[in-house]
Amino acid sequence: MTVGPVSAARRREVIDALRNGAVPQSGLGLLAVGLARFDSAVATELDTIASGGAVFKAVRGEYGSGKTFFSRWLAEQAKQRGMATAEVQVSENETPLHRLETVYRRLTERLSTASYAPSALRPVVDAWFYVLEEDALAADPSLDGMALEAAVEELLVQRLAEVSRSAPTFAAALRGYRNALAAGDMGTAEAILAWLGGQPNVAAAARRAAGVRGDLDHFGALGFLQGLLAVLRDSGHPGLVLVLDEVETLQRVRSDARDKALNSLRQLIDEVHSGRFPGLYLLITGTPAFYDGPQGVQRLTPLAQRLAVDFTADARFDNPRAIQIRLPGFSLESLGELGRKVRDLYASGASAPGRVSAVVDDDYVAELASAVAGGLGGQVGVAPRIFLRKLVDVLDRVDQFDDFDPRKHYALTLSAVELTDVESNAASGSAMVRPAVSVDEVDLDLP
Repeated sequence: MTVGPVSAARRREVIDALRNGAVPQSGLGLLAVGLARFDSAVATELDTIASGGAVFKAVRGEYGSGKTFFSRWLAEQAKQRGMATAEVQVSENETPLHRLETVYRRLTERLSTASYAPSALRPVVDAWFYVLEEDALAADPSLDGMALEAAVEELLVQRLAEVSRSAPTFAAALRGYRNALAAGDMGTAEAILAWLGGQPNVAAAARRAAGVRGDLDHFGALGFLQGLLAVLRDSGHPGLVLVLDEVETLQRVRSDARDKALNSLRQLIDEVHSGRFPGLYLLITGTPAFYDGPQGVQRLTPLAQRLAVDFTADARFDNPRAIQIRLPGFSLESLGELGRKVRDLYASGASAPGRVSAVVDDDYVAELASAVAGGLGGQVGVAPRIFLRKLVDVLDRVDQFDDFDPRKHYALTLSAVELTDVESNAASGSAMVRPAVSVDEVDLDLP
């Protein structure tokens, strides 16, 4: 298989992530395996977002099936269309789903575009004010000074009229931010922008300067999300892909918090479908147990009804347009295909591409995939992360040592310290798993 031209920076970013056992933040199209079935539906849904519609999607899959990969692959396509993205990890302590003000804050912290890494909130807001100025000047080129400021203020009110009905402080904060910039008070401007991004404990003086009070609350967060979408749209970003990852963690929280979180999710789905959030693509990911088990979606009947999809038929005939889709996970064949993609990508930037491809040939990639899966109790679906990490390790050695032959000089071992809990459970009892041999290898879970 031949990999097309890829920049050295993009190749390095992807390979470095795999070397560390992580999902790359970008370049996912280079590694996509088994996602072609979703291409048409995703393209149509992103078209819907670009035209001012809204989409909610739920992705289900076991550990290792590629949920995070899928969400970042989709987000990358959105960025290619000029959209903004944000990936938020749901967790009981850091980002509880029943506190939407916290979800909004994490969204603004993780907001990114094709041009700006997180947090892209300030460049997006600055671009929005630039657009307002340009629009005002297009209507009347003679404007300057106070007259231009007044025209920009009028446009601000017009563009955020719908948002101001439910969240008037959003426009007030934007106005305060611009005024602070005009006065050269960068400290106040930064503080107001932080408040606009949902940050708590902003200095009272900055809030007074913007004419706002207190901190953002659960209900205000929805209005601020609506305002952010309007700002994104006017600043040249036709939509926002918001990923709520690992929502299955809700199953492990206290029952009262779980019920509130499930109801918040139901509320978000209804708001998306009501048309309140034009330009929003809301994607959640979770395990089948979350969608089907008694401690997840099924605990709240209205939510279960909204997410209901029949998965009893052959997975080949799953409907990619449904509100909930499933990722089938990896087989040895698809794991080998993924490994070959990574090998070819690595070789295209190696010091000796021909040698890398010849030594780590298709047969060896298949052998390594089988060995890793075997070391994990034959559970292929759990194997991708550690398989790719081991494969990159082998590729590194081949690239650096001319006489290295993985068939002679490399014996696969799986150290207990490098495995996640799910991988460790799968590998339980395997002779291939090496326990930690020193205190430095013991990963302590400290608060």
